[in-house]
Amino acid sequence: MPDRPVPAQILGRIATDALALHRALRTGATDDASALGAWITETQDLVDTALYLFRALAQHTPHTTSAELLLLERVAHIAKAAQDAGAELAAALARAVENRRRRADAVSPRVVLIGPSPQQFIESATDLLDRIPALCRAIRRDRLVPPTR
Repeated sequence: MPDRPVPAQILGRIATDALALHRALRTGATDDASALGAWITETQDLVDTALYLFRALAQHTPHTTSAELLLLERVAHIAKAAQDAGAELAAALARAVENRRRRADAVSPRVVLIGPSPQQFIESATDLLDRIPALCRAIRRDRLVPPTR
């Protein structure tokens, strides 16, 4: 990434990536370990991009106005939402693997599965991912960054 980022472009990319991941989570298999692992990687990429933007903004802005501080706060919320979504997906992966192991070890056809299902963790992750485009829109709406030329 360049030394001096264009915040509007990066926010657009973050919003687009979050929406694509949201769609994938809505349509994907909930107990496929490979898919869950890929989704976790995608959320970590979102976190990395948001933190890159945060660091760049923190270095290149004087933080003297409330608008500058609000921008930093919203970018931090974007990173936190992506990080939390990744944690939910990691929990879904762990639960899917645990459930698969329980089924394999079961001596009877009736297996008792505990706690939230992988799907419940995935739904939580999608709710968190919903926040990211909304935060990006709020940044644009409040004109906290100049539009892309």
